[in-house]
Amino acid sequence: MPFPAFAPAMPDFLRELVARHGDRTGFVHGDERLRHAELDARSRALARALLADGVGKGTRVGLLLPNGPRWVAAWTAITRVGAVAVPLNTFLQARELHWMLRHADVDTLLACDRFLSHDYLERLERAAPGLASGAAGARRLLAPELPFLRRVVVAGSGARAWATAWDDFVAAGAAVPDAHLEELEREVVPADVAVVLYSSGSTADPKGAVHTHGALLRHASNLGALRDLRATDVVYSPMPFFWVGGLVFVLTSAMLAGACLVTEDVFEPGATLALLERERVTVALGWPHFAKAMAEHASFAARDLSALRTGNLYDILPGAAKPADPGLRANSLGMTETCGPHTFDRMDVELPESLRGSFGRAVPGVAHRVVDPQTRAPLPPGASGEICVRGYNVLQGLHKREREDVFDADGYYPTGDGGRFTADGHLFFEGRLGDAIKTAGANVAPRDVELALEALPAVKAAFVVGVTHAERGENVAAAVVPAPGARATPDLLRAALKAELSAYMIPRHVWIADDAALPMTDSGKIDKKRLRAALEERIARGEID
Repeated sequence: MPFPAFAPAMPDFLRELVARHGDRTGFVHGDERLRHAELDARSRALARALLADGVGKGTRVGLLLPNGPRWVAAWTAITRVGAVAVPLNTFLQARELHWMLRHADVDTLLACDRFLSHDYLERLERAAPGLASGAAGARRLLAPELPFLRRVVVAGSGARAWATAWDDFVAAGAAVPDAHLEELEREVVPADVAVVLYSSGSTADPKGAVHTHGALLRHASNLGALRDLRATDVVYSPMPFFWVGGLVFVLTSAMLAGACLVTEDVFEPGATLALLERERVTVALGWPHFAKAMAEHASFAARDLSALRTGNLYDILPGAAKPADPGLRANSLGMTETCGPHTFDRMDVELPESLRGSFGRAVPGVAHRVVDPQTRAPLPPGASGEICVRGYNVLQGLHKREREDVFDADGYYPTGDGGRFTADGHLFFEGRLGDAIKTAGANVAPRDVELALEALPAVKAAFVVGVTHAERGENVAAAVVPAPGARATPDLLRAALKAELSAYMIPRHVWIADDAALPMTDSGKIDKKRLRAALEERIARGEID
């Protein structure tokens, strides 16, 4: 069983983890294998370095790193000293990176120099030219574009005068005695803020969800009670730690169980299948399209995945572990603002036909009510409306938003999701009430994509919606009206967006349209409901890719 049932702070949790499971392998990434105790030692060394540099309770520390032991060591180091972690999406482009670092008031940034095709040092210089021009060589940075940023610590071979090398930074922490760190850790309590999690790099609708130590650890523990995670498990997931699913449902839950977590730099079906086989992975978690890609890979049939015993990647589960009808297994509904799933049910229990397509029941300690979207009046069981959530797992607030703008008068958080609960508490999710797009677990604000498209010289107007996709949930789709005389093709537009938007925000489907073909309301505004239907029809007919 996961531990503990109460809500500790990160220092308590880490001490208990090492005491119970310190000698077990806790993390595998490539050729790197670390026991829980070894990871904790790295975390302690980095925590002392943060203290030596003036980071303390409440300091905002950004994390721009891919999944792996370094991310975990940094995350635990930040939170064990009472600082606030701000995980950053590794796909952020310069404009998005600037917006998020500034909006989150990041004081210290822990980053790698590059990851895959991303050069973060070059990207940071574009995000804040003052780093290179005015702050080079300064012990504490002063870049006007990022007025709170004082230190950038970089892992890797890249070098900049304004950046501090990771190993040098950690070495300086040796001046802080262990006893000082331990005394400080005693003052980190469950009510302290642990993280500001961003659901997207949105300029149209910025949302930085503020969560405490107690909320994160208690929720991972409560979710664990509804799952069958064991200390002997080897867990794989490609879900990034900078999003709530990877952070709470994968990373924190695996650590609570004392299990081993296997990560990789990038998901590639053949290589991932080899990794699952080599590490004898027992639990595989992720989004359905990952399982589909592996099941359809040429090497799938030859792989020995017999160690897999559970998870939600049903297509690759062997034998009896694979459900006969995945539609009769409960789904879950969650969001960044609720620490992940706020409804959940056992994934290894078959549901009756009457509950096909349901999304579980309330996680213990979480309360729901469904309200009329217009009148805000509570609705009875069986009636459809907006789902509102209240409980220990719900965010403390949205960063830089007043509490009265976030919660209703009774303390419920309006999720923007539509649905209904049966009389015995099973949720049927009916989609987003607004126009936010959820694609493969990522939230996309359509207006962000529209603004990026409209900034291109070839574009007169752009309208973005989500279209249904069997594995990803939704895909981003755009209707684009070209500027007079301009040459605009889907491929050219997508290529131009690559420097401005994260990959998951770039439209997978682009309709080059004229004004007359677009569905408009009587008031002259785009009718996005009809636009979505028109795009889905054109995609189905093969008229647009």
